Amino acid sequence: MAKKLKSNKSAACVSYGGRSDMSIEGLKRTFREHMLYTQARFPSGATRNDHYMALACTVRDQLLHRWIKSVEQLSRGDSKVVGYLSAEFLLGPHLENNLINLGIYDEVCRTAEEEGHDIHTLFDQEEEPGLGNGGLGRLAACFLDSLATLEVPAIGYGIRYEFGIFDQEIRDGWQVERTDQWLRLGNPWELVRPEITCHVNFGGYTEPYEDEAGRYRVRWVPHRTVKGVAYDNPIVGYRVNTCNLLRLWKAEAVESFEFEAFNVGDYYRAVEEKIISENITKVLYPNDEPVQGKQLRLEQQYFFVSCSLQDMLRIYKLLGGDLSRFSSHFAVQLNDTHPAIAVAELMRLLLDENDMDWEAAWEITCSTFGYTNHTLLPEALEKWPIGLFSGLFPRHMEIIFEINRRFLEDVRSRFPEDEERVARMSLIDESGERYVRMAHLACVGSHAINGVAELHTRLLKEDVLRDFYEMMPDKFSNKTNGVTPRRFMVLSNPGLSRLITEKIGENWISNPEELRQIEKFVGDKAFREDWRRVKLENKKNLARLVRERTGIEVDPASMFDIQVKRLHEYKRQHLNVLHIIALYNRIKQDPAYDMCPRTFIFGGKAAPGYFMAKLIIKLINSVAEMVNADPGVAERLKVVFFPDLNVKSAKFIYPAADLSEQISTAGKEASGTGNMKFSMNGALTIGTLDGANVEIREEVGAENFFLFGLTAEEVSSLWKNGYQPMEVYRSNPELQGVVECIRSGHFSKGDKELFRPLVDSLLFHDTFMLFADFRSYVEVQNHVDAAYRDQERWTRMSILNVARMGKFSSDRAIREYCRDIWNVKPVPVILE
Repeated sequence: MAKKLKSNKSAACVSYGGRSDMSIEGLKRTFREHMLYTQARFPSGATRNDHYMALACTVRDQLLHRWIKSVEQLSRGDSKVVGYLSAEFLLGPHLENNLINLGIYDEVCRTAEEEGHDIHTLFDQEEEPGLGNGGLGRLAACFLDSLATLEVPAIGYGIRYEFGIFDQEIRDGWQVERTDQWLRLGNPWELVRPEITCHVNFGGYTEPYEDEAGRYRVRWVPHRTVKGVAYDNPIVGYRVNTCNLLRLWKAEAVESFEFEAFNVGDYYRAVEEKIISENITKVLYPNDEPVQGKQLRLEQQYFFVSCSLQDMLRIYKLLGGDLSRFSSHFAVQLNDTHPAIAVAELMRLLLDENDMDWEAAWEITCSTFGYTNHTLLPEALEKWPIGLFSGLFPRHMEIIFEINRRFLEDVRSRFPEDEERVARMSLIDESGERYVRMAHLACVGSHAINGVAELHTRLLKEDVLRDFYEMMPDKFSNKTNGVTPRRFMVLSNPGLSRLITEKIGENWISNPEELRQIEKFVGDKAFREDWRRVKLENKKNLARLVRERTGIEVDPASMFDIQVKRLHEYKRQHLNVLHIIALYNRIKQDPAYDMCPRTFIFGGKAAPGYFMAKLIIKLINSVAEMVNADPGVAERLKVVFFPDLNVKSAKFIYPAADLSEQISTAGKEASGTGNMKFSMNGALTIGTLDGANVEIREEVGAENFFLFGLTAEEVSSLWKNGYQPMEVYRSNPELQGVVECIRSGHFSKGDKELFRPLVDSLLFHDTFMLFADFRSYVEVQNHVDAAYRDQERWTRMSILNVARMGKFSSDRAIREYCRDIWNVKPVPVILE
């Protein structure tokens, strides 16, 4: 970033002396000290990783200075703290982001240069912590950034996965998963806290007893116990002194070595408990197809929830708090259904460990939790078989049965003689094999329930959680997602950030609503030229990276049409492919076919057990292989699958996009945040009225958004009336030609069977209505082509997209959570 982005009215204090000295001389001195005393290296013998680690520790010192002061502030006990429970935190690399938030980017770059190092080489050395799968984990990371920036006291709680989301390779067009060894060279950003541990129980049985006062109590006698160890990561806000905490839990054995077994030569049994215990936090999202995978995933969820709640209770007691007022000190948010077992666990801790009666414990529990729902897909609303659940958590099963009994009494009281409603709302699904419904548990045990986009929240009320909304409407609200402009504009797109700052100042970085001010420059020809220059430079940067990663040469002057996101049929990457094949067929049928040259770029990972998603990746690569090798087509069409998409590589992708593909089936995407990141960086969107697309279109203006496809209501109606994809197929000759190209083996070297499962799925089921939206999609893509040819018009649309995206900052979302759900106030931190 330009130097003029360094100052800020709320900028952190600069101290001169010791490791908190942020002058260039102070940074150089601290860097050398860490090279000597932390890395134990002399300069000529140091590796690139040594240089990175020493620099990271230098920056970490600045964080720790603020962190200690933030903890001191909280130790006074008069501030309410947000506890954010999430199974995923997709943070991205720390170093560059921390430099921006601390306001020392230029100083550190100069320090590295004067010490003889290329700063970008050191940035590239950092391993990305892949502790998330996609949007859910990245949202959690954005929220942590915004909480700190807004000076809201918060602790994020999650799992320290030893191996994160897999690294993706493409071999012969297929996705191949490789282990993500993100910790192999060390992690300078975390601090292990071996003295902060929690014991977490599994299995066994319960036994009732009477306490000294003659009250009924229950004791859980577990089969095994695992120890959770805290690993702390400081999260600093933008140009403020607040430094919050991300506490991740690692599973260890209570006794990691059985000496007696070792002595008799049973070496495996000597370490068996260590292996079994550590498996819990070994890998992000084990394949849950087999029963063992399901059990491990459930163990993961309970493990981090139990550790986190025990930790919050420990902190509260250290501050001298009265447990009856626990919810006045901690507001705990459940980020989707993964941590929903927290409702039963907090009840257990209050009832069994703290001798509360049921009514008091239930009041505390309900007033503590808020629940964010992130999905409209039924399969994502987690359910666990009763046998599996009760085998792992016999005490929690009893508590859930009691919660359910009392809750269903309320349901019957409100809706007498409506046993169908009772069955639908029960925490236990008894329609076949019995299951625990985790989303229902979260709804009943929370004081607030929110969706993450206006459409999503409306569909929750009307469909997915309709019964709960009708019974407890006051619990429901909408909190549209947002993303942090610090990482996704300032860090990712320094050229655009600099251009905007030159025109309106830098206050927009912490107040993104001020981006509206650049609207007045849309008629400025010189500004539009600068805007296009920045975009072209970003495209050149991505083109270099594409060549590096794939060997494919792409033309930065072509339209960059990009769809990067997790692979799933409802996200409809294959609809995009159908359009590419349609263009390919047009060129083959008419070599003079006139179209704007276009580069299609895909990226994203498919779940290892999701066959159809992996087949779509293979199709993309097979089409790319054919199209890119055809000299009659290649000047107008290029197709790229960018491998191993992550936060690190995304910083090159979002700023380079001309067109953002947000083409999910209407009513299936809860919100989406990729749509926001693209628009913030000046891409125009082609999309359906799904998720946050609806609100983005309202904000940027319908004339600056390429809309196509059925609405959520039309999708629902078409299904109810008996959707017949074969009829659509037969009525559209271009669609027939596209499908025949795939079915005939044209893109699979004559193998007609390779893509048959995908083709048959579309012809006979088409669950996500690609055929129904195909004609509309292709027609609107023609409008995109025409618009891009008029670069002055396109640039105006691009500027207005950025100017009107202030609503989609995670800062705005966090302010709404603080006001409406958490009742939390900012607590400024002062550095002496």
